[in-house]
Amino acid sequence: EVQLQASGGGLVQAGGSLRLSCAASGFAFEHYAVGWFRQAPGKEREGVSYVNNVDGTIYYADSVKGRFTISSSSAKNTVYLQMNGLKPEDTAVYYCAVYMRTVVQPMDPLWWGQGTQVTVSS
Repeated sequence: EVQLQASGGGLVQAGGSLRLSCAASGFAFEHYAVGWFRQAPGKEREGVSYVNNVDGTIYYADSVKGRFTISSSSAKNTVYLQMNGLKPEDTAVYYCAVYMRTVVQPMDPLWWGQGTQVTVSS
């Protein structure tokens, strides 16, 4: 059974930082791309970032480039998202997700977890 347990969300002021973590189990972590998408009320789902554990490719949405950093530990089966310079428009539920190794745009995750709320106040 695939399990993705996200943590690290919370309430932060604009300009602040948060670090999300996602502990994964139930699949061969090193054979997939893992990352995050977010969903804000009334908005479409947005693929935020992923790291391809097969070839090391990293993707960031334009909206987070230069502010967010993704990393992955195959030893711990965990993916992290360091979020700096947070803005109110980053407010959303963030979901840890797994994508096929051939992913280009993170549109259709294979599996995802329950999500963690990130709220940025102005």
